[in-house]
This record gives sequence, structure tokens and C-alpha cells, in this order.
Amino acid sequence: MSIDLAASLLTVALAAAAPLAVAALGGLLTEAAGSLSVALEGCMLLGAFAAAAAARASDSVTLAILAAIAAGMLLAALVGGAAGALGADVFIAGLAANLLAPGAISIASQALFGTKGVVQAEVLGSYARQGPLSSIPFIGALLGQEPLFYVLSGAAALLAATYSKTVFGLRLRAAGEGREVSEAAGIASGRYRFAAHLAAGGAAGLAGAALASHVAAFVPGLSAGRGWIALVAIYLGGKRPLGVILACLGLGLLIAVSNAAQGLGLTAELLAALPFVATALALVAWKRLERRA
Repeated sequence: MSIDLAASLLTVALAAAAPLAVAALGGLLTEAAGSLSVALEGCMLLGAFAAAAAARASDSVTLAILAAIAAGMLLAALVGGAAGALGADVFIAGLAANLLAPGAISIASQALFGTKGVVQAEVLGSYARQGPLSSIPFIGALLGQEPLFYVLSGAAALLAATYSKTVFGLRLRAAGEGREVSEAAGIASGRYRFAAHLAAGGAAGLAGAALASHVAAFVPGLSAGRGWIALVAIYLGGKRPLGVILACLGLGLLIAVSNAAQGLGLTAELLAALPFVATALALVAWKRLERRA
């Protein structure tokens, strides 16, 4: 493998892994609180649309990112509220949110822009341009990344620190241990669980904004199952921040390899499915090892 090809793969892998890691670390907070972030896919998709819509309306990338986070939190609030206040099954509520997001986007897109879902936002492309250091082998893969990569990296670091280093994270984990533990610690587990859903939704919304920036637009199906991959990465990473980040890096590398291999004349559909197949196989292997342990 040439140095240029390796550097190119590393650059693409990091760009693909960053939104996965942010969404997965957000989902890790709900997992710690004893819930499940099934709606990561829907929050990511809604965040991407909100980013494109806000960028087109305001011509501001900052407002686009804030809109994406808010949209993800809004959808997550519906899931958290349904699971908490209404006692709905969180898995069913999350699936409903994933089904709701594309329909809501289609209606909003038609009402606001007169389209079936495609929303062009050229200003988002300014955050998808690599820096001048990107030509440096290997080092450029990190130092020359697009500006939003560093926003995502900062968000990932913040989420990881929240889980491991803060009182809030400690109380989240206590809430996830069950009712008796949370009551003994004087923790209102329901409130912390809802807050975790909000954090996960905001993180997934931010990840969606990153996906929209890569194409300077929103298109239906833009998330392409990455919310589900992020959910699986939580378990592949052993439900620990560092493990989740490493799992996302591995999945990002698979995405980069599948993208690069499409130029070799291989079946595009099969290569596009490679990250999903590898994710499923890794999850099965992890569950078998967990049972033996």
C-alpha cells in the first residue's frame, strides 16, 4: 500500500468515525442511565435536515449547528418523555421516532422549500473543506481535517468526560443500576434518564450536521444507517468511552475501505454494505464472548 493511499484512507476514516463517535458517546449516556438510544438514527437525520434548512435561511454555519443540536434534542425529548412520563417501551418509542423523522422532514421540506426533501445549503460546504496541512502524509490526516471535525472531536471529548469525570455521569450510572440503588443515593433516576436522552439527541443532531456538511445539502436517507452503527458501537466498545471511540475508528476505517474499493470495479452495493455486515458480525462475536465470560 502506497503512502498516499494509506494517508487518504486515514483521512476518510477519521472523517467517517467522528460523527459516529459523537452519536455513540451520546448514546452511551442513556445506556449508562439504564435506557436505550434507539432513536439515534432519527435524531441524526432530523439534525441533518435542520442544519441544511437553518444554513439556507441564515447563511450561518453556527446557527446551522445549533439548529441541528436542537432538532436532535427535540426528537429525543419525545422519546424520553414517552418512555418516562407515559411509561412507553423505550425501544418502541425509539423506532416510532425513527419512522417519524423522515415523514416530518418530507412535510417540512415541502412546506418550506417546495421540495421532496432535498435542501441545498452551499454554506455548509465551507465546513467540509480540508485545511492546507492535509497534504502532509499521515499527520495531515489529522491536522488537515475539515473544521467541523474539530468541533466533533471537542464534543466527543466533552461527552466522554461527562461520562467518566463528572458528578452528573456518576449519577447517571447510579440511575442505571436500578431503582433501589438510585433511591439509596437520593437520585431521581427518571430526570437523569431524560437528561441523558436529551444529550444523546443533541449529539446525534450534531453528527447529522456533519453529514450534511459533506454534501452541502440534505438529501433523504443521508444518515444511511449510521445511527444504528453508532448504537452498535456502544456495545462493541464495551460500554466504555475509550472502547466506543476505538470501535468507531474501526468502523470508520471500514467505511473508508469500502469507499476506496468502489473504484476497483467491485459491486458497489456489496461494498456499501461492508460496514454494516462487519458491525453485525462483530456484535455477534462480542455477545458470544460475553456469555462465555
